[in-house]
Amino acid sequence: MANRLRYWRRIFRAYVFSRNSNLTFWHECPAVNLHARHDRLGPYYMTFADKAAYPGPFDGDGVPQLDYHGRIGVQYNPIAVAQYGLAHFNRFVNTGDVTALDKALTQARWLARSLEPNSHGVPVWMHHFDFDYRETLRAPWYSGLAQGQGLSLLARAWAETRDGLYEKALERAFLSLTLETGKGGVLHTDADGSIWIEEYLVIPPTHVLNGFLWALWGLRDVALVGADPRAKPLYEGCVATLERHLPRYDTGWWSLYEQSGTVLPMIASHFYHRLHIVQLHITFAMTGREVFWRYAERWEAFASRRLHRGVSLAHKVVFKLLYY
Repeated sequence: MANRLRYWRRIFRAYVFSRNSNLTFWHECPAVNLHARHDRLGPYYMTFADKAAYPGPFDGDGVPQLDYHGRIGVQYNPIAVAQYGLAHFNRFVNTGDVTALDKALTQARWLARSLEPNSHGVPVWMHHFDFDYRETLRAPWYSGLAQGQGLSLLARAWAETRDGLYEKALERAFLSLTLETGKGGVLHTDADGSIWIEEYLVIPPTHVLNGFLWALWGLRDVALVGADPRAKPLYEGCVATLERHLPRYDTGWWSLYEQSGTVLPMIASHFYHRLHIVQLHITFAMTGREVFWRYAERWEAFASRRLHRGVSLAHKVVFKLLYY
């Protein structure tokens, strides 16, 4: 119950009173980056245009921080740092603005210097604040999404500068994506051999769809820069997982956020449903596998129907009241 009360307080602060919060950063308008390349490393696959315009707060070096208000307050979030860096890397590629490149590299340096060992000695980016999810994630905790997105920025920083700082950090951060969660990594292998990258490391695993997709692209970026020969087969294995299990995220009228294991499933919010559509269009462009395009178009059709949007909102509210 306490988790749910804190969730609703954050929603009211961000949307009812228009207060700057962590949601200010996350809830942009998802968009495919039409300048991205799929045969070699280049601009990031989403534009992250709204994230590039994030108003702050920032630390003294220009690294973004997020305001969670209350007892958590202002915190670094490594996922936000990576996405802010990718947004400015896109701006640099599109415009040639070296100031944007400087901002991107500032975030890459922060990531390179902020890796720390978890309890298994595996280098990860820790979140140093408690986070209310299905259960409260106690600080410090780490995430497969953070590892994947950090790799995407470090790969581009290394490709652009050939600075050994980024190369070494890339190698260290990649280790977590080769190990199961029980061994200090962020992978979970199902009984059927499906390989998942877990955004949240909970038992049983929840297979958050947007986090899996973003982290999947991080594996691809490591493969594209040739940083580790294990990246390509891991990427291909995760693509096979997505292809095999994507129908489980389709309710017949909306997409699921995760595999919650609850009687009432956890559907995606309107924002995350739109994000899924964009992510699947990009993954289709990467892989050429028609199943991803087919579901993107199907979920686009769901989003266009007023009844589906209304039912999804009501469903989401009931889920939050009952579960988390």
